[in-house]
Amino acid sequence: MLRKLTAVALSAGLLFGLAACGGSSDDDDTLTVGATSVPHAEILNYVKDNLAAKAGIKLEVKEFSEYEQLNPALADKQLDANYFQHKPYLDESNQKTGEKLVFVAGIHLEPLGVYSKKVKSLSELKQGATVSLPSDPTNEGRALKLLADNGLITLKDGAGQTATEKDVATNPKGIKFRPTDAASLPRQLGDVDASVINGNYALEARLNPAKDALVAEKTEGNPYVNGLVTRPGDENDPKIKKLVELLKSPEVKKFIEDKYQGSVIPA
Repeated sequence: MLRKLTAVALSAGLLFGLAACGGSSDDDDTLTVGATSVPHAEILNYVKDNLAAKAGIKLEVKEFSEYEQLNPALADKQLDANYFQHKPYLDESNQKTGEKLVFVAGIHLEPLGVYSKKVKSLSELKQGATVSLPSDPTNEGRALKLLADNGLITLKDGAGQTATEKDVATNPKGIKFRPTDAASLPRQLGDVDASVINGNYALEARLNPAKDALVAEKTEGNPYVNGLVTRPGDENDPKIKKLVELLKSPEVKKFIEDKYQGSVIPA
């Protein structure tokens, strides 16, 4: 009986030890970073394969198919950092959850674009056309602003980054908006007249924002730069600082420019 109790205690201790390790990297040089696959994980894997070892860090990249999972995973210490979001999205997420995750540094911009399989310009959209757009608050507002900037609608004075359909002032063509989970937008492109799609999901669907978008966001003064995010206090961790240096290095800048040909723009 004593032998059995000892075995149980040892097993429990082992499980506790494994659970305590979680995503923390305090005991070694490993940095666990969560990311959506394109382009974020691709950029991180370039750093992992070409730059991290020389810089003295062990980079582990965990890919997520849905970006809504990444901030909770970071807050729960399954990750040391994540790389998928812009600051307006982070601010909205922190406000909703009460977390205080920190935007450490901007790395790249993915211009939001309007795509269609049915028309070749926004002017060709017919009366009552259906346009899908991301359903999360910051990217829905961002999508509406893109449509307003290109004359399809106008927004009410003071409509901010979290604008919704209620903030549409004029809609001459009677556009019907269909807020949709961002990851599903490319798959449903054939079911609507046009769709405003996030750059990373457009790339995953082999849509090139620089070539295939009817219109795309301007880069100058754009607040939607994607960057590295971590928990409060960890922004001063030497490993985090080193990763930021690598992500902003000339080698990564060249990798982004060569691979994405204007679809992803170094910040």
